[in-house]
Amino acid sequence: MGRITFSCLFPASWHFSLPTQVLPRLLIPSFRQLVFISLVFCLIGLFYLLFVTGKGHQSWTREENHFHRHLARVTDVDATDTSNPNLNYGLVVDCGSSGSRIFVYCWPRHNGNPHELLDIQQMRDQNRKPVVMKIKPGISELAKTPEKASDYIYPLLSFAAEHIPKHKHQETPLYILCTAGMRILPESQQEALLEDLRTDIPVHFNFLFSDSHVEVISGKQEGVYAWIGINFVLGRFNHVHNDGEDVVEVHVPGSDQQEVRVRKRTAGVLDMGGVSTQIAYEVPKSVSSASPQQEEVAKNLLAEFNLGCDAHQTEHVYRVYVSTYLGFGGNAARQRYEEILIRNTVAQNKLSDQHIGETAESPVLDPCLPKDLEDVIGPAAQELYLRGTGDFDRCRQILQPFLNRTSETQTSLSGVYQPAIDYNNSQFYGFSEFYYCTEDVLRMGGDYSASKYSRAAKSYCSTQWKTLRERFDSGLYASHADLHRLKFQCFKSAWMYEVLHSGFSFPTNYTNLKTALLVYDKEVQWTLGAILYRTRFLPLRDIQLESLKGAHVHLRHSFSFFNNHYLFLACFFIVLLSIMLYLLRLRRIHRRTAQRCTPSSVPWLEEGLGSPTLPINL
Repeated sequence: MGRITFSCLFPASWHFSLPTQVLPRLLIPSFRQLVFISLVFCLIGLFYLLFVTGKGHQSWTREENHFHRHLARVTDVDATDTSNPNLNYGLVVDCGSSGSRIFVYCWPRHNGNPHELLDIQQMRDQNRKPVVMKIKPGISELAKTPEKASDYIYPLLSFAAEHIPKHKHQETPLYILCTAGMRILPESQQEALLEDLRTDIPVHFNFLFSDSHVEVISGKQEGVYAWIGINFVLGRFNHVHNDGEDVVEVHVPGSDQQEVRVRKRTAGVLDMGGVSTQIAYEVPKSVSSASPQQEEVAKNLLAEFNLGCDAHQTEHVYRVYVSTYLGFGGNAARQRYEEILIRNTVAQNKLSDQHIGETAESPVLDPCLPKDLEDVIGPAAQELYLRGTGDFDRCRQILQPFLNRTSETQTSLSGVYQPAIDYNNSQFYGFSEFYYCTEDVLRMGGDYSASKYSRAAKSYCSTQWKTLRERFDSGLYASHADLHRLKFQCFKSAWMYEVLHSGFSFPTNYTNLKTALLVYDKEVQWTLGAILYRTRFLPLRDIQLESLKGAHVHLRHSFSFFNNHYLFLACFFIVLLSIMLYLLRLRRIHRRTAQRCTPSSVPWLEEGLGSPTLPINL
């Protein structure tokens, strides 16, 4: 039988030979063995494809997105790197009733994925402070001198121009949005002020600014912007949800065939200021109205909008209910309460010929003031003396008629239409007075519990005013709590409770309300939602740039981390094919050797000669 010799010339010269009988069967496989080996390797490659490039890819992407979301909550408090050429900027001026503020926002270049929103954050200076500036009074004070409007706003724009790199000015959008103070002005005065801004601002500043960038927004728009800003910070617009996260089934508005999506549950917003109260929340399913009149009202209170850059995609389409109630803020409610108290007392004194409340010795007993607190209300000609009795439950009963509830279904304060809320699958955040009432004095801000809150409020109201003052002087209350808060805490506690449970009809066992001043340690302004909505089409520019990149960019992207899996598989199968071809060649050599070594064709075996060698160079 012949021998097979193996030799190598690199890195050193060596060789050895083996008889063909000694070679393992694996090196000279049969056809069946070759097929079996091929199937095994194909199965290994298939498992790799499924579990590494498939499921693994998704899990890695989800974990990476989750990591970056939480990382953003840390890094967005760092100073903004204005030397970054890929950073974009935007400006929003909030022209309120008491003053105007400018907010400077920034965001990195969009990643080109049409399913994701811009990552907008508030710009921070070198001291890590938000870049914001406020001036007083409100722009509405210039109603009689509209030609001074641009001079009034000039300091704000100059401040922003100093913080934004000059070469970025012409691509930085500027929005000037006016709220409550301007709404009460006649339309002619509004337009005169806005026209002065439209004319003069482009002369002095090179920002991206057009006539449509300055306007008076409605209370509904302001509420929608606030809802957008809060849910953006909470990460509710990122629809890649992990296991355990709360989701909701949404009937996408505007879709022809009533498209249904399951996505992250958004948070509703409750905000009670001094003058007004507002509620905003997503209505996931189509609403049905009890009457045609109610249906018409619903159209005015429901906002349907698309936050995505592609109008044909529906994953960022939302239906949000927003309603603002003027006169239902904490201070306005107290003012209404005192006016009615004075009117009723005067009328009662006339009927009974009494003098209750006219002197400190015969005060009107007020259950909405802390026990034994003495106060004087009303104009000088009609002063009324009060003494608190601190009866929280009695105060609530007195305040219920102030809600102006009606007997109609699906209504709230003043009989205004309100779509049904799924209290079993919803979450709300309470801001401003909802937070101050629970935290400043009662020290129980955060997760709201109606039973605990009412017990704490009862205890506070029934405590002697002298004791409350001693606690205040000892610093037992929040640092920003003042005597005004102590004085009206009992009233506002009862008012907040009634607005929430009797007005908006939240059940007393509702446990998914959080009262807060900040979201992730940041004060979220409605201006964030405004710039998110108004710049929603900007990612299209980056998407188009991505599609127009040269072939070298696509080549580079093809060697990204995940695409390398496919490159690995290609190499894997090439190596497998090479091994198979090599084994086939060995098999063919073995057959030839066996044929030459038969007794009839090898006479040298009988002569006892040495067997010839078959050289194979590797």
